[in-house]
Amino acid sequence: MVDTALQSRIREELEVIDPATFDAASQVDLRVAFLADYLRRTGARGYVLGISGGVDSSLGGRLCQLACERVRAEGGQARFVAMRLPYRVQQDEADAQRALAFIRPDEVLTVDIGPSVDAMWQACVDAGLERGVTGAAAQRDDYHKGNVKARARMIAQYTVAGVRGMLVVGTDQAAEAVVGFFTKFGDGACDLTPLTGLPKRRVKQLAHHLGAGEEVVEKVPTADLEEEKPLIPDEVALGVSYAEVDDYLEGVEVSDEAEAVIVGWYRRTAHKRALPVTPGTAPPV
Repeated sequence: MVDTALQSRIREELEVIDPATFDAASQVDLRVAFLADYLRRTGARGYVLGISGGVDSSLGGRLCQLACERVRAEGGQARFVAMRLPYRVQQDEADAQRALAFIRPDEVLTVDIGPSVDAMWQACVDAGLERGVTGAAAQRDDYHKGNVKARARMIAQYTVAGVRGMLVVGTDQAAEAVVGFFTKFGDGACDLTPLTGLPKRRVKQLAHHLGAGEEVVEKVPTADLEEEKPLIPDEVALGVSYAEVDDYLEGVEVSDEAEAVIVGWYRRTAHKRALPVTPGTAPPV
């Protein structure tokens, strides 16, 4: 049986939208209004967001573009910069281009993070970082270098945002948040998250509502950070499907196995959702 008390607490913590009252049109307007209002209140000149080709960044990008257009219609100066941040050559570049066609951003900037990632990794190795050569140790190195890629992408976004007087938008949604499927200080770093509270299926519904094609909406989710395991699907890495995660978040009964995996990830990744840890917030050892 699902621990409903914990399930309810998680839903409240992650601001999960009530599926009984969910309406795509009103949710789009709510989130566009949130983005537009934040620009007005902060005086920022627009938004920056990295576009991978997946449905999360596609929806986030389209919401940002609509918000900037709304501000401009009122006499403001807001612009949206979509950033392509491949490591050398992205294997699913065609997906990213389809996403950009859906978003229709004011501007696209492409920054190859390959040279900076390789230089940082090599600098650490030259300083004495021990590397795994084969087997599990090499796989762990590949994983950690993948996190360097995610953090390099955020450095690029904050560089552009700083120079332009803009803000960086994140694409974290409820399904990724509950299992901590993001890199700390990488794609988890941002100024605001307009997709907060949306399970994966609701992200897809909003994207559909805004006219995204099936290839964008149903693209297999992948962080694509590891060179030894390119394009590994999120669900394979997590050991649970997004449908099961969504069911759990929306108060639906899931199998004991699915609950165990979800709650396990939730507990192990708590540090990612509470940054930084302080003497008053550190959990007991």
